[in-house]
Amino acid sequence: MRESPDATRWTRHFVYRAEHTRTTWKFRVGFVALVVVAAWLTRGWWTVAIARSLVCEADSAQSDAILVENFDPNYLVFERATELRRAGLAPRVLVPIPTDSGTSEPNDVALGTAEVMAKIARLGAMDIVPTREVEPISLNAARDVLRFIEQERIHSVIVVSPLFRSRRSALVYGATLGRAGITVRCEPVQGTREVNTWTRSWHGVEDVAEQWLKLQYYRLYVLPFRQDDYAAESAR
Repeated sequence: MRESPDATRWTRHFVYRAEHTRTTWKFRVGFVALVVVAAWLTRGWWTVAIARSLVCEADSAQSDAILVENFDPNYLVFERATELRRAGLAPRVLVPIPTDSGTSEPNDVALGTAEVMAKIARLGAMDIVPTREVEPISLNAARDVLRFIEQERIHSVIVVSPLFRSRRSALVYGATLGRAGITVRCEPVQGTREVNTWTRSWHGVEDVAEQWLKLQYYRLYVLPFRQDDYAAESAR
């Protein structure tokens, strides 16, 4: 803001005139159009980059157990767990099942759904791990899984997770099981949507947007603050 030279020496102590530089509507419209065009022309790069940021690095080495992500029941995850077991990568399969509110018993519907998918996938025997549905759900479920794993003296797991959820799963289990000395490996499972095709449907866009927001929520808030609270409570 620049003071006008026409102002007299004594009036400048009370009032002043100023000149403002403002952009025109044509410039604003042109700038927005430029951003939209640039985003459209480079979409092949940034859409893939966003999707890849949600996928963990596959690492299905020999482990003590396979942990099936079962927050949103997904048959393909059970199918992949069957393939890993048949390949001899782990002898046991752990399947978290949410408990009924106010009890420690697995929810009948969730348990029945998991059993049906395991049967169709020919998974074989599986260990049911009851988990609480308490916010933040993924973190508290991971803590329940940790208790079970410590009781069973399991030292390494392969987390089998849906593709766009897998980075968050690896992050959460790494922050809980990993802190306890459990080796955590990750196996992302690709469904009908891939890192190159998720923008072709509204459901794909919705899924990636939701998983990206949840990943940032856990990365920036839940794990830095809530995990330290849990560690402090456990130390008491």
